[in-house]
Amino acid sequence: MKTQLPDLNLDTLRIQPLARAETIPSAWYVHPDFHEMDRETLLSASWQYVGPASDFGETGAFRSVTVAGEPVVVVRNQEGDLKGWFNVCRHRGGPLVTESCGIAKMLQCKYHGWTYKLDGSLRGVPRFDRTELFDKRDFGLKPVSVATWQGMVFVNLAEEPRPLDESVTGIPERIAPLDLSTMTFERRDIYDVACNWKVYVDNYLEGYHLPIVHPELCDLLDYRNYVTETYPTYSLQYSPLQDGDNIYGTPSGDAFYYFVFPNLMFNILPHRLQVNRIVPTAFDRTQVIFDYYYTAGTGPELIREDAEFSDRVQMEDVEICEHVQNGLRSRAYDRGRFSPDAEPGVYHFQCMLKAAYKAKLSETTVGSS
Repeated sequence: MKTQLPDLNLDTLRIQPLARAETIPSAWYVHPDFHEMDRETLLSASWQYVGPASDFGETGAFRSVTVAGEPVVVVRNQEGDLKGWFNVCRHRGGPLVTESCGIAKMLQCKYHGWTYKLDGSLRGVPRFDRTELFDKRDFGLKPVSVATWQGMVFVNLAEEPRPLDESVTGIPERIAPLDLSTMTFERRDIYDVACNWKVYVDNYLEGYHLPIVHPELCDLLDYRNYVTETYPTYSLQYSPLQDGDNIYGTPSGDAFYYFVFPNLMFNILPHRLQVNRIVPTAFDRTQVIFDYYYTAGTGPELIREDAEFSDRVQMEDVEICEHVQNGLRSRAYDRGRFSPDAEPGVYHFQCMLKAAYKAKLSETTVGSS
């Protein structure tokens, strides 16, 4: 990773009070080198959402995922435990699974046929009888940490990650009596957006744009009582719903929009959980994964209407984020300012981003001295 990135210095890393703070520089969104910085500094060291725990109901059930550019596979082993492995054969780097999910009795490399047990140990090595000083015990799969929370599975590439619960503490209590762990996975939608992932996160973290970009969403939410709360590892945008009937079949209710640093979102409305994982695929491209969960007894009509409504809102966000990415490339823009009333969530995210960058740069400086 390069240590000299544009507009990454003591001035741009300084954290000022919200009312006096400037937004992060445009270079952090548009310069290609920040793509590698974000993978190393943020995504490789945080818990990344994989999918519903219900996908792993039987021995050999697996799901593959890419985290910070690294291929990973999570599988239920013979002992009933969830195990995570780099989806990389120790022979010459071939893939063990190429499907997004499935069932496997063994993990077999799709390149040369090396075979691994579900516990990661190497079992079969074709045509290696004449290879000297080779011990299969030295070539097991490299592990990845796995954790479950509220019926969802997560992985972390760090060697000694902090517990997942530390990142989401307090969320179940706040949304009670709704219990996310009892909800059933329904479907996955994926959107490709022509913007830097931080543009998408910034946009998510404020309701300032709702009256302009999302008038239909404003009809659902009680915008006058829309508030943002910040916590050590996440922020919450909360709004009661407007009084009266709505597509969620309730005359009242609450909307909770949780953002867990650096790239995870829980959008909670009556009867529905929507999980978003924001995946940087290039410095100016982002993939947004939407997983939908519903409470027991939710009818197909509500699920259909929710899908259509959510897609309309998402396409509005895609359009504005792509326009913003173009604006950030302009010579007319570098840094802006925050609305203390409407953008504390964006400020909170950008402060956490600065702290992570600063820590990484300090670590790199110490390591090279």
